[in-house]
Amino acid sequence: MGDLDKPKLVFFFDEAHLLFSDAPKALIERIELVVRLVRSKGVGVYFVTQNPLDIPDTVLGQLGNRVQHALRAFTPRDQKAVKSAAETMRANPRLDIATAITELGVGEALVSFLDEKGRPCVTERVYVLPPGSQIGPVSPEQRKTLLSSSVVAGVYEKIVDRESAFERLSQRTQAKQAEAQAQQEAQAQEKADGGGLLDSLGGILGGGAKRTRASAGEQLIKSAASSIGREVGRQIIRGVLGSILGGGKRR
Repeated sequence: MGDLDKPKLVFFFDEAHLLFSDAPKALIERIELVVRLVRSKGVGVYFVTQNPLDIPDTVLGQLGNRVQHALRAFTPRDQKAVKSAAETMRANPRLDIATAITELGVGEALVSFLDEKGRPCVTERVYVLPPGSQIGPVSPEQRKTLLSSSVVAGVYEKIVDRESAFERLSQRTQAKQAEAQAQQEAQAQEKADGGGLLDSLGGILGGGAKRTRASAGEQLIKSAASSIGREVGRQIIRGVLGSILGGGKRR
């Protein structure tokens, strides 16, 4: 994309001396590579520090835009920083950069930005305008204007309440519980409908109560049925044997 007039994304690293202080060489090389590559992708990187000497020369050489505020030369190191900052900015025949750096007041800065062909412009002394703001909340009209002009306008206005995994699992569990309950009720109904003669008589004589032992009526019926069965069996056997033996005697 080259150097865009307005980058798509900008990173500001404040107190940059903490980033580069005692940093290993491998880390500085990676930072230099990232700064070199991301600029062509429409990403801007700014290192904010009080002294340009805090940034390694290899990284500083990859930065095209410069905003230099005042530096006070109270110590030899400060004088070296002023000289270094002045020499790294593009010269302006109408401006003594080294002197101007020490004379800058509040709101003033020396700036050098890239032109449309990616070349650093000559250094200019400018006043920095304060950001526009207001005290108090925005009005409904201002809020509506800000929302309509946002890059994400029309993306998040629609409320979407998707069915969650918890809701699906709960529905599945409730369906299985209802199915199991229906099966239990069906089995209970089949058991109640197909009890037989003894269960019916036992329910009548025993009052329909469930007991672990047979009631007196059930025992009486079972005993009578057993006696009748034995007597009928004896009569059948006698008749068969009598027919066989009697027939032999008549011969």
